[in-house]
Amino acid sequence: MSVTQQPAPGSGPGPDAGGDAAAEQLRDRISADSLTTRRDYLRIVATVSGGLAIGGVGVASGILHRHGDSETMPEPKKVTDQLAPGESVAFRFPGDEDRALAVRLGDGSLVAYSAVCTHLACAVLWRDDRGPEGELYCPCHEGVFDARTGEVTAGPPPRPLPRIFLTERNDGSVWAIATARSGEPAKEALCRQFGDSQPEMAQRLGCPGAARADGSRRT
Repeated sequence: MSVTQQPAPGSGPGPDAGGDAAAEQLRDRISADSLTTRRDYLRIVATVSGGLAIGGVGVASGILHRHGDSETMPEPKKVTDQLAPGESVAFRFPGDEDRALAVRLGDGSLVAYSAVCTHLACAVLWRDDRGPEGELYCPCHEGVFDARTGEVTAGPPPRPLPRIFLTERNDGSVWAIATARSGEPAKEALCRQFGDSQPEMAQRLGCPGAARADGSRRT
């Protein structure tokens, strides 16, 4: 019997007896089950959506670790014994988990950057066959960065690559000595990290408040 079918005359209690009561109970149960299903569905959707939103905000706002976040001067680290023009080398700096990439451009200039894309943290690679100076490339979403400056030239990355400062010693070895946050001017980054640890260097850079060699401070 369907929930709307009426019993035949003489076959049992009339419509005001158990038939309507049973039908009403069945409708109530179906409605309750539907409400529970809708609530479960909305709870699942809200949980998944919230997780995605938090993850997106974390990447966008820089909650994830980035190069150059430290306020202290990192320990200098040897990158390679030699680096010829047009060559690149992968290394870790300032920490053992921080992927980085150093490149010797065609004119002899040394540049280095974080090898973590500022879009979704995929690996950044060096392509020496792209343009006169090559390019830094993220294959995950076709992100492209200028090799000389680290600025974004194509794709979805929202910020330039964090820079790493290099020095070359008399024996030709290349060393990493400091970092910069994404888009941070070089002088500001170096002054922030040299600070009081290397007052003579900070003074030569003209850092605000740099300590003089005699121990006094600039006003």
